Amino acid sequence: MFYNFLAQVPFPGSISELFAQFTGAASDAHPVIQFLKYAFAGGVATVVHVSVFFIFGLAVFPCVKDSDILVRILRVKPRAVEESARARNAVLSNIIAFVAANAVCYTLNRIFVFEPGRHSILVEIILFYTVSGIAVVFGTAAMHKLISKFGMQTSFAFAANLVFSLALNYVLRKYMIFNG
Repeated sequence: MFYNFLAQVPFPGSISELFAQFTGAASDAHPVIQFLKYAFAGGVATVVHVSVFFIFGLAVFPCVKDSDILVRILRVKPRAVEESARARNAVLSNIIAFVAANAVCYTLNRIFVFEPGRHSILVEIILFYTVSGIAVVFGTAAMHKLISKFGMQTSFAFAANLVFSLALNYVLRKYMIFNG
């Protein structure tokens, strides 16, 4: 059965076939190529999410410490904040980043990765944000716990949130929202 799923569209046999599947419609792409397209779109959305999260986490809702890996890499000076406020502010920054990143992710998935049409565009958007919301609630709760209970660096706790969301979102988007 799994083999039949993979054999629906032949795997590209040349660079030109790979390019055609990567740039063409989702229904014309082998499932492995479709997942690579999904990963690319998710990568772009992740860059947006991380960027918005840390912009807000540094400038609006302080949630990073001097010891945070990204702070050291960027050589920025964060504002000091108590641990409970840091955990709360990380959640607020994550909510804002979630909305921005999901707008980008929805657009890329609809145009580039999946076949739209199972639902109206409004229902698609609602389902897309609902599925993402479920994943982000669980990921954000884990991030909050990792920071507040274990004192984990914000960057590592945030990464745990992102990793959890990837697999759940792909399966639910592919089979519940879009036409595969």
